[in-house]
Amino acid sequence: MTNAIVRDPIYRRRKFQPEIIVLCVRWYLTYRLSYRDLSEMMAEQGVIVSHSTILRWVQRYVPEFERRWDRYARHVQPSWRMDETAVSVRGGPHYLYRAVDKRGKTVDSLLCTERSEAAARAFFSKALTTHQPLRLRKVNLDGNAATHRALRLLGQENPDWRSVVVRSCRYLNNIVEQDHRAIKRRCAPMLALKSFRTAAVMLAGAELAHRIHKRQFSFGRGGPRRLCSLKHRWARALACHDAAIDGRKVTVVTHDRGCTRTQLLTC
Repeated sequence: MTNAIVRDPIYRRRKFQPEIIVLCVRWYLTYRLSYRDLSEMMAEQGVIVSHSTILRWVQRYVPEFERRWDRYARHVQPSWRMDETAVSVRGGPHYLYRAVDKRGKTVDSLLCTERSEAAARAFFSKALTTHQPLRLRKVNLDGNAATHRALRLLGQENPDWRSVVVRSCRYLNNIVEQDHRAIKRRCAPMLALKSFRTAAVMLAGAELAHRIHKRQFSFGRGGPRRLCSLKHRWARALACHDAAIDGRKVTVVTHDRGCTRTQLLTC
């Protein structure tokens, strides 16, 4: 009797092999390529895949890949520099809120439809939740009054924000303004971002590739060495479970930070 092939559950019922999917998504996020460029490159290797299929792969797998990489994320410094940059989505202005720490490491990002107090509060709440139990000490902002009001309201509602020192020193934000360039360069080859959802996923993937480039992930002892290829680092980050076939059942053991979860799936 032929044994079933053990596959990651996220690739079930997919026509293409997981290696092809990961390769296309990784290249799209890392390099300045369009979906059509990737389709032509894969055709030269004998893999016929439509550019629209690659788009669906990016939308489907970027959030999952981001979660798996985040298990190996390094801690950021408690001093942040925050700024927002304009991004065109469907011909209209949207704003990507971003923050880096004092060493230039990416803290978090959030795409918003407007540059307002509510958008700033949503970004800060998301960033602090992502990096718990970090105790934030300082935040440097630009002159946008809505962002300052958002921090004052957060200080009234959440005790974690009351001790945060808010500064508005222009030269300290140079580091985050220069860091915007990596995202701007990635958006340049695209004709346009057609919808808010696809734009948010794509920008999150570009941020992930930028964090990998800045070596913000550590696999610990026994992990890939610093000089190993990007392919090996991606394979290590995405290989987050061990699967064992038991008849028609697949037992998936997922190793998360500080805990192990076992899930039983039906083949």
